[in-house]
Amino acid sequence: MADWGPVVIAVVLFVLLSPGLLIQLPGRNRVMEFGNMQTSAVSIVVHTIIFFGLITIFLVVIGVHIYAG
Repeated sequence: MADWGPVVIAVVLFVLLSPGLLIQLPGRNRVMEFGNMQTSAVSIVVHTIIFFGLITIFLVVIGVHIYAG
Protein backbone atom coordinates (compact mmCIF):
# COMPACT_ATOMS: atom_id res chain seq x y z
CA MET A 1 0.00 0.00 0.00
CA ALA A 2 1.25 3.43 -0.90
CA ASP A 3 1.19 6.31 1.57
CA TRP A 4 -0.30 9.28 -0.30
CA GLY A 5 -0.54 11.56 2.75
CA PRO A 6 2.65 13.57 2.14
CA VAL A 7 1.87 13.97 -1.56
CA VAL A 8 -1.70 15.17 -1.03
CA ILE A 9 -0.77 17.53 1.82
CA ALA A 10 2.15 19.02 -0.14
CA VAL A 11 0.08 19.60 -3.30
CA VAL A 12 -2.82 21.18 -1.41
CA LEU A 13 -0.53 23.47 0.59
CA PHE A 14 1.44 24.40 -2.54
CA VAL A 15 -1.72 25.45 -4.37
CA LEU A 16 -3.22 27.30 -1.41
CA LEU A 17 0.01 29.08 -0.46
CA SER A 18 1.09 30.19 -3.94
CA PRO A 19 1.79 33.91 -3.46
CA GLY A 20 -0.87 36.03 -5.14
CA LEU A 21 -3.30 33.22 -5.91
CA LEU A 22 -5.54 33.44 -2.84
CA ILE A 23 -3.60 35.74 -0.52
CA GLN A 24 -0.30 37.58 -0.54
CA LEU A 25 1.63 38.26 2.65
CA PRO A 26 2.97 41.00 2.67
CA GLY A 27 1.09 42.71 -0.12
CA ARG A 28 2.37 45.51 -2.28
CA ASN A 29 0.08 48.19 -0.78
CA ARG A 30 -1.25 46.52 2.38
CA VAL A 31 -0.17 43.88 4.86
CA MET A 32 -2.42 41.26 3.23
CA GLU A 33 -3.94 41.33 -0.25
CA PHE A 34 -6.46 38.89 -1.68
CA GLY A 35 -6.33 37.47 -5.23
CA ASN A 36 -4.12 40.12 -6.83
CA MET A 37 -2.14 37.60 -8.98
CA GLN A 38 1.12 39.47 -8.29
CA THR A 39 4.09 38.58 -6.14
CA SER A 40 7.35 39.88 -4.74
CA ALA A 41 10.53 38.34 -3.39
CA VAL A 42 9.55 39.09 0.22
CA SER A 43 6.18 37.44 -0.35
CA ILE A 44 7.83 34.33 -1.76
CA VAL A 45 10.06 34.05 1.32
CA VAL A 46 7.13 34.52 3.73
CA HIS A 47 4.98 31.94 1.92
CA THR A 48 7.92 29.49 1.85
CA ILE A 49 8.36 29.77 5.62
CA ILE A 50 4.62 29.28 6.18
CA PHE A 51 4.61 26.27 3.81
CA PHE A 52 7.57 24.66 5.60
CA GLY A 53 5.98 25.20 9.00
CA LEU A 54 2.60 23.77 7.99
CA ILE A 55 4.02 20.76 6.15
CA THR A 56 6.22 20.00 9.18
CA ILE A 57 3.21 20.16 11.48
CA PHE A 58 1.02 17.98 9.26
CA LEU A 59 3.61 15.34 8.37
CA VAL A 60 5.95 15.12 11.34
CA VAL A 61 3.91 16.23 14.36
CA ILE A 62 0.43 14.98 13.42
CA GLY A 63 1.56 12.22 11.06
CA VAL A 64 -1.06 12.36 8.31
CA HIS A 65 -1.27 9.11 6.34
CA ILE A 66 -3.55 8.29 3.40
CA TYR A 67 -3.33 4.73 2.15
CA ALA A 68 -4.64 3.73 -1.27
CA GLY A 69 -4.67 0.41 -2.95
